[in-house]
Amino acid sequence: MDKKNKFENLEVWELAQQLYIDLFKIFKDKSFRDYSFQDQILRATLSISNNIAEGFERQSNKELVKFLYYSKGSCGEVRNMIYLAGKINYLKPEHIEEYMNRCITISVKLNNLIKYLCK
Repeated sequence: MDKKNKFENLEVWELAQQLYIDLFKIFKDKSFRDYSFQDQILRATLSISNNIAEGFERQSNKELVKFLYYSKGSCGEVRNMIYLAGKINYLKPEHIEEYMNRCITISVKLNNLIKYLCK
């Protein structure tokens, strides 16, 4: 990838940032008391955009791809936690589908970027 570009210009990075912000608003609510769950889902969500940024700042496409795979893994972790949040009533049913779809979109975009870089 052309290093003149910035990770801030990547749509997938912006989508990951917005997902974190939206989940932060839900799980940082003062009435939410499961701090372990809160910490894990927010850290995993933050890892998606952090790994995109970190990989982009590396010296090669090979390293960037490695970090994009880390982002993809974190995205899977967030999806798993969204399933759990639904099962234990931490998220409203209408939010579960929305956040699940957003995670899937991010994962697909990461996969497409990986494919592009591996050509």
